[in-house]
Amino acid sequence: MPNVSTQRSSFVKPLRIAAILEGISYLLLLFVTMPLKYLAHMPEPNMLVGYAHGFLFIAYIALVVLVAFQERWKLKSTFIALAASLIPFATFYVESKMLRNK
Repeated sequence: MPNVSTQRSSFVKPLRIAAILEGISYLLLLFVTMPLKYLAHMPEPNMLVGYAHGFLFIAYIALVVLVAFQERWKLKSTFIALAASLIPFATFYVESKMLRNK
């Protein structure tokens, strides 16, 4: 039977990875594929990156909720981590300030 400390941190590493990947996909979507779609009339990259970003967004949100329950985060910390998914570059902040030392 795994000990409690292993169970508690079992989703932190996947959340760190999801935070970085979600942040990258969001930036690609906003600053690369959206301009390609609207300025160069190339919608295909936007669609592909959009699908990836949608999956990573959902994974990030689900992992934040799991880690918040496991680590007994305060409501404020949980809200910050959830809101970070909506703000460019903010998931990198969550990864570096809230998750790196766990």
